[in-house]
Amino acid sequence: MNLVLAVLILALLFGGLGFAVHALWVIAVVLLVVWLLGFLLRGAEASWYRW
Repeated sequence: MNLVLAVLILALLFGGLGFAVHALWVIAVVLLVVWLLGFLLRGAEASWYRW
């Protein structure tokens, strides 16, 4: 019984981690697209950030 519970907890943990990593990838891609649009629409010289 304890082994089944441990396997179930590990499966839920890894499933949650997989979803979190996928969500972070989606957020990263959205931010990259927003950054590229801002870079292309305003130009390299007059950008809204200062590096």
